[in-house]
Amino acid sequence: MSQPTPDTIRQSVRERYGGIARTASSCCGPSCCTPDSAAIGYSAEETAAVPEGANLGLGCGNPQTLAALRPGEVVLDLGSGAGFDCLLAAHAVGPTGRVIGVDMTPDMLARARTNVAKAGLKHVEFRLGEIEHLPVADQSVDVVISNCVVNLSPDKPAVYQEAFRVLRPGGRVAVSDIVTRVALPPEITADLALVGACVGGAATVDDTVRWLEAAGFVDVQVRARPGSAELIRSWLELAPELGAKARRLAGDVAPEELVISASIEARRP
Repeated sequence: MSQPTPDTIRQSVRERYGGIARTASSCCGPSCCTPDSAAIGYSAEETAAVPEGANLGLGCGNPQTLAALRPGEVVLDLGSGAGFDCLLAAHAVGPTGRVIGVDMTPDMLARARTNVAKAGLKHVEFRLGEIEHLPVADQSVDVVISNCVVNLSPDKPAVYQEAFRVLRPGGRVAVSDIVTRVALPPEITADLALVGACVGGAATVDDTVRWLEAAGFVDVQVRARPGSAELIRSWLELAPELGAKARRLAGDVAPEELVISASIEARRP
């Protein structure tokens, strides 16, 4: 099976998540879907603090717990989707802060803007763009967050280079994402359904650390979240056909042992 081109991957991801935004589903079916937000670290208070339809269940962790946001900070969310994490960040930084969400899917942006209008928040904005080419000024952001999106990028080193560019000195990265213990076989990385399901495009832990350090970051940490195996297993159960394919391609090793729901942290010196 030949490997898809970067443009093919982006188009496939855009179509998949555009469809999720248009159907207003709270669960994405055969994709990275977590129906129970508590399972990935969101409190009942957090999920209740956003308008209905902002949380589409697309995350693999809670970057808010890593970011330790403070009032007045400027936050950038990579792949902001329907705006769930942006809305939570807006509450954390308060009206003296600012939140910017970037997403390449117009349908998601429309949904996010509707949700922000419902919430009545004036210090949140959304911009159309790719996370490898951020429409954000140099050294203008205090914190970069992201939730289960970097794995979808066909050029992850560029994502981290862009994150470094937009962060102010001392700024930090707080990302929840899917990574792997070992390089995935080409049968998995070439499968667009598995890429869109947040598995096929996942990078290894070692590559993630190397790319962050090459971009200029220090204090890099990539750690498995508590309950990582249970989360990956639940994804495969929610999408039986993809689960069967992943297990077949993984061979003797259980997919949940190869694929990790991780916390990724780093700092710009």
